[in-house]
Amino acid sequence: MIGFTYLAALLVSLGAMALIDARWRLAFWRAPGAAALAVGAGTALLLLWDVVGIGFGVFFRGDSPWATGVVIVPELPIEEPVFLVFLCYLALLAVLGAERIMRTRERA
Repeated sequence: MIGFTYLAALLVSLGAMALIDARWRLAFWRAPGAAALAVGAGTALLLLWDVVGIGFGVFFRGDSPWATGVVIVPELPIEEPVFLVFLCYLALLAVLGAERIMRTRERA
């Protein structure tokens, strides 16, 4: 079970971000299509970046007892796209949250 720790942590973190998003209606609960496009496009671009890096031998999968060991293609573990979704969603929530805070402060 230890091999699923990293993947489980990513999924729990994504769930927590979804709760934050739902509470303050920042992304998916305000504009689901735009949010899906932003997270999807960012994830696709970063996955492409990973594949190119793997092709050039720059990126490689390290061994870890915390990872599942499941790979999508050689050197690309299953956790990587989940992490990239997490990263893009986090960035989107951070930007939208900061914008909301700045707008609120301008009004006050």
